[in-house]
Amino acid sequence: MTEPLNPPQGQARGRWVAIVTGALSILIAMAYLVLITVLDSRGPLLPPPPEALGLSAADAGGAVAAPSPGFATVPPPD
Repeated sequence: MTEPLNPPQGQARGRWVAIVTGALSILIAMAYLVLITVLDSRGPLLPPPPEALGLSAADAGGAVAAPSPGFATVPPPD
């Protein structure tokens, strides 16, 4: 059985909706791939500097944030 030359109005509209949403999906996928390529080409991720975590330069060796007020501090093992 062959498809009619002039499909009903609902089928024609549904076909255009499918074409437009498919094209949008492909465009979004391409934009995502370009974004990932650009972000990946910048090099490896590095940890933030100690100042960004609220640590002083003396604390940078351990890189441990200060405990929150109200919590007990556990001493290091002997």
